[in-house]
Amino acid sequence: MAISKDRDMAQPKGNIAMKTPPVVSQQEWEAARQQLLAKEKALTRSRDALAAERRRMPWMLVEKRYEFEGPKGRVSLLDLFEGRRQLIVYRAFFEPGVFGWPDHACRGCSLGADQVSHLAHLNARDTTLAWASRAPQPDIARVKARMGWEMPWYTMTDSFDKDFGVDEWHGHNVFFRDGDKVFRTYFINSRGDEAMGSTWSYLDMTALGRQESWEDSPVGYPQTLPYKWWNWHDNYDVETAPDPQWIDITTDPAGAAIRRREAEEKKCNCE
Repeated sequence: MAISKDRDMAQPKGNIAMKTPPVVSQQEWEAARQQLLAKEKALTRSRDALAAERRRMPWMLVEKRYEFEGPKGRVSLLDLFEGRRQLIVYRAFFEPGVFGWPDHACRGCSLGADQVSHLAHLNARDTTLAWASRAPQPDIARVKARMGWEMPWYTMTDSFDKDFGVDEWHGHNVFFRDGDKVFRTYFINSRGDEAMGSTWSYLDMTALGRQESWEDSPVGYPQTLPYKWWNWHDNYDVETAPDPQWIDITTDPAGAAIRRREAEEKKCNCE
């Protein structure tokens, strides 16, 4: 009886039965996949071209001094960089008057927080991610501990949210630091925020991008070979680059497999 009731709740009466795609052979399925894959690759190339165009957008000098409350007291916008060249600030709605207060931040922002990748990988690309809300620091610390979030999260104390288009809606603002000067380089909000969370989506919205040699970037931008900088998130402070064997595998997988087999065969012959 309980099972039948659960089934009825899952499929309310009166709903039209789900019309699923046809079932085909393996060959037909692969052909359909290849057709869609061509479109997916075109979308990837288009996304890369858009990111290249984003890296060439003009910058805006931030002339006003902004202050935030952090876990250790008052800090400036410049302090939020933590010494790195790039900064992404997400405006999260956690404050009195927002649904969920004081136990939770808004549901959408909280879903976004659950998607945030490990910050060590962003930091390795000279980029800091920070969150900002109107909630006092004790409340921010409490909700972070409850939800298991680790991103730096500051309290806005002035017109930062209004000045950067996030006083009434969430959004990611991107900044670049040149000495003591701060520039606004990009802004993503609304449905653009849905894609955020991965290391790649964050880097693609920055002025420097992923900083890999395959990217179309202006002359002089920092770039390294793909994969070379990748590391375990707890190993960046120990090694600036992964083990050479990892680089060999990722940059030349076919050749690495051959070399590995040859090494194994040589070992067996010696034994």
